[in-house]
Amino acid sequence: QVQLQESGPGLVKPSQTLSLTCTVSGTSIQTGSYYWSWIRQPPGKGLEWIGYIDDAGSAYYSPYLKSHTSISRDLSKNQFSLQLSSATPEDTAVYYCALGIWAVSKFSSWGQGTQVTVSS
Repeated sequence: QVQLQESGPGLVKPSQTLSLTCTVSGTSIQTGSYYWSWIRQPPGKGLEWIGYIDDAGSAYYSPYLKSHTSISRDLSKNQFSLQLSSATPEDTAVYYCALGIWAVSKFSSWGQGTQVTVSS
């Protein structure tokens, strides 16, 4: 089965870069029918899509966040990562990585989520 696991610091200082890594097992992140997404949920708010990276390594971002967002991958470790530069307290949220399948309208597999707090 496909499993995803988020990892990274749980506390980030304002103005620093928020960095997280998703480790994938059970399938290759180079599989052509899949894409790999980051989603977050701020306290008391709904889910917010951040962006994704596809099988070829091309990344796409929410227009709301694109100026501060970078998604990359490490094929040797079957991982993909998120970086949000110039973090503010508004970036405090539970962050999830998730598997998307092009032919399916919803994400098929999710990580457990990890809490990230932006605070001094």
